[in-house]
Amino acid sequence: MTSQTLTKVDHSAFKTNQLVIITLNILAFVLNLPIFAAVVAVAMGIGSLIKKPGFGFVYTSLLKPRGWMKPDVLDDNPEPHRFAQFVGFLFMTAGSAALFLGSTLLGWTLVWVVVALAALNAFAGFCVGCAMYYWLARFDLPGFAKQPPAGTFPGMKPKVGTTA
Repeated sequence: MTSQTLTKVDHSAFKTNQLVIITLNILAFVLNLPIFAAVVAVAMGIGSLIKKPGFGFVYTSLLKPRGWMKPDVLDDNPEPHRFAQFVGFLFMTAGSAALFLGSTLLGWTLVWVVVALAALNAFAGFCVGCAMYYWLARFDLPGFAKQPPAGTFPGMKPKVGTTA
């Protein structure tokens, strides 16, 4: 590992984002409302553009101020998380498009892939998109320059936290 400057990153914002994504996509499936999946795609796309979790506002404006979710600030790289959200946006956009075009099997499969990966991250602390980012960095691809924090397996949530 090379030495690098890490940023203070609040993982509670990521977890909230993942839980909202999971909830809306399950509701979309159960209620057969592809528009919910499209809303998730749009939120993830906007989040990718503004470099914040798409549903991070739920954390910052509702959960954190009321003390319902505590900050989980860690030294980490925000770039892999942004990349993961962008990959999720691509899957959700393709899934939503497939649903609206009548390809329900493909559409719901792509939506459920996002649900499964968001759940893996929210409940097990492993971000597949982050792992992809770090693996792509091994090939020195432009835009993929960061390495996992020291002592952290690529894609796993760093262990040491601070409070904010």
